Amino acid sequence: MVMLASYGIAVLFCVITMFCWGSWGNTQKLVGKTWRYELFYWDYVFGVVLAALVFGLTMGSHGQYGMSFCESLKQASRESLLWAFAGGVVFNIANILLVAAIAVAGMAVAFPVGIGLALVLGVLVNYLGDPAAAGKPYILFPGIALVTYAIILNAVAYSKLPKTADTSMGKGLTLSILCGILMSLFYFFVAKSITGVEGASDSALTLANLQQEGARLEAGKMTPYAANFVFSIGILVSNFIVMPILMKKPIVGTPVALGAYFSGRASDHLWGIIGGIIWAIGMTLNVVASGVASPAIAYGLGQGATLMSAIWGVFIWREFRDAPKGTTKYLVAMFLAFIVGLGLIIWTKL
Repeated sequence: MVMLASYGIAVLFCVITMFCWGSWGNTQKLVGKTWRYELFYWDYVFGVVLAALVFGLTMGSHGQYGMSFCESLKQASRESLLWAFAGGVVFNIANILLVAAIAVAGMAVAFPVGIGLALVLGVLVNYLGDPAAAGKPYILFPGIALVTYAIILNAVAYSKLPKTADTSMGKGLTLSILCGILMSLFYFFVAKSITGVEGASDSALTLANLQQEGARLEAGKMTPYAANFVFSIGILVSNFIVMPILMKKPIVGTPVALGAYFSGRASDHLWGIIGGIIWAIGMTLNVVASGVASPAIAYGLGQGATLMSAIWGVFIWREFRDAPKGTTKYLVAMFLAFIVGLGLIIWTKL
């Protein structure tokens, strides 16, 4: 399988994750006026599974180190499979809440509040899971504190928007907060299923460790590519349970029939699949990078998607165009806090 040996490349992978995770929501915005988010989400999930499988059969099956994608799946223990699958289930519920929050409140609010909260809680969870691999906590946690401050500033800016019948601060923030709490947990579950190296000084799965004489992958655990695919299957299976319920009793709007999915235009379905592929590219690169950067740092940088989504929401979709005077200062402060906070997270292992 293809692996990383450089922290710099790992950070680059995480930055790409940030762009992917912060940009896929645009595909929903492109079809949101004519295509219900519940219907969009089916194609999004199919895109995630497709991308995870392609990565597994390509990057996960070639290279001179570690197990191939298929070999890893065959030798995986039931415990590892369950961890990765559970991660997919938890993520799916959280992401459905996020998609609903986007529909209610827009990207400039749903991402910074929901995913920003997930960043803060997720870094804490993953740090506690492996403190030694995360670098300097006295740099990491101030970075997290600044991101938290940015989230608060975003909530303040959002509170100043004029309210309409379809957009309320209460519903948008509630959905985003619930999303953030659940989203903070899924990555820890997936990381529990990914192999380290027996006899290595820490749990990092690095090229240097694999080159050590006698180093062996942990039996029963999976490569990042295999774990990522099982994770995607958890999303797919849970979607067949959760989404039909939400379509009958939707969070936003009126009930929608399952048969409505087949009435969509080809472009409606295509944008959903593209959205899923974009997100899955980010996820795959992130779990590969986590072996060098540590799960806490990789997850934290990836969830810098909050910054990217806020940029899209503010400058492209202009979701704050009707905000009263004085709101701009909160948005500027939010962007600065995000940028400095993410910089500190990167610095943690330099």
